Amino acid sequence: MGCGITNLGTCLVEGFFEFISEILNAPIKPLLTLVHNLMIEPVNIQIFAEIWAIVISILSLFYGILLVITGFRFMLSGYSLEQREKAKRSLSNILIMMVLIQASFVLYSIGIDVVSSISSAIFNLIPTSFFSTEVNSLSNLGLELILLVPYVLMILTTLIFLAIRYVCVSAGVIFFAIGIFFYFIEPLQSYGKLIINYLAVLITLPIFYSIILLTGSKLLNISAFSNSKIILMTATFAIIDIFTMILLFSVILKAANSLSAPISNVTKITKLIS
Repeated sequence: MGCGITNLGTCLVEGFFEFISEILNAPIKPLLTLVHNLMIEPVNIQIFAEIWAIVISILSLFYGILLVITGFRFMLSGYSLEQREKAKRSLSNILIMMVLIQASFVLYSIGIDVVSSISSAIFNLIPTSFFSTEVNSLSNLGLELILLVPYVLMILTTLIFLAIRYVCVSAGVIFFAIGIFFYFIEPLQSYGKLIINYLAVLITLPIFYSIILLTGSKLLNISAFSNSKIILMTATFAIIDIFTMILLFSVILKAANSLSAPISNVTKITKLIS
């Protein structure tokens, strides 16, 4: 309804609160736009296409060596069925490895596009109003002013994580090929698994972020949270940040455990020799 003499007071109050809301949302909108783009847009991996090609050419040098070694194993196996089966298995693994490494750029790109489509579909279910502060009373204004800085800090932290993730995923196309190569080399298999798992976690992060944000937006429909929207928004982004830090810590811990085993073996051998 339009403003008139009969409802002038109400219109002035609503106009004042809308004006305050616009001021409070002004610094948040650019940050939310960046968060939206980093979560929805597919990561550009063409930047590292030339480096990927160089890495592939280096890895391809090992194909012939591995095939020759497998051929010798097959010839030296004699009448041992077990050794022959191992040689055949090694040959098939090498062929699969060659195909996967050569197609790693396309496979990696498809994985990124699929994750981007899923996260976009989930993110689009979130009402855009969920991310905006709303002022509708003086008590609500006080709460918004107090929690605006923590809310912005949580968004900034999420934005930093997303930016780091973008760079790592973009460069990850190089390490994806290396991870595949390591995975099919038995002594290096644990390192290959670690690299591939690490990249899989980084690529799929936006899906988990979108699910957390969608859950937060649905909680806003509950009456208990309706009057504390900014608390819910801040808590939602805080959960995203904590979730990311826990994942990073677990990946670092797993990497440390993977590296400690070979180092301890080398130390034991050195002690025995000395």
